[in-house]
Amino acid sequence: QVQLVESGGGLVQAGGSLRLSCRASGMYIRLTTMAWYRQPPGKQRELVAATTRTDSTNYADSVQGRFTISRDNAKNTVYLQMNSLKPDDTAVYYCNTRLGVSPADYWGQGTQVTVST
Repeated sequence: QVQLVESGGGLVQAGGSLRLSCRASGMYIRLTTMAWYRQPPGKQRELVAATTRTDSTNYADSVQGRFTISRDNAKNTVYLQMNSLKPDDTAVYYCNTRLGVSPADYWGQGTQVTVST
């Protein structure tokens, strides 16, 4: 059974940094695209960053140059390094992958990131 478990969220002042981790089980991250999404309060979930199995990456315009997505295939873990955080980055952050022929989306439980002014 596929499971994604996020960690690393918390409260940070504007301008600070956090690193989120997403540990996967029941699958191999090296074989698929992994992504981070976020859902700000009262808003829809949005794509933040993604990394493919060939290590190409893409980012939302709002985080380009500040956030970096990476993966450690040996640890079956994906990371999101977030620098120069802004209050607008406040959200619940979710790890995501899409598997199978259909395909089906798998989500972690989410981790809260709060950026204070």
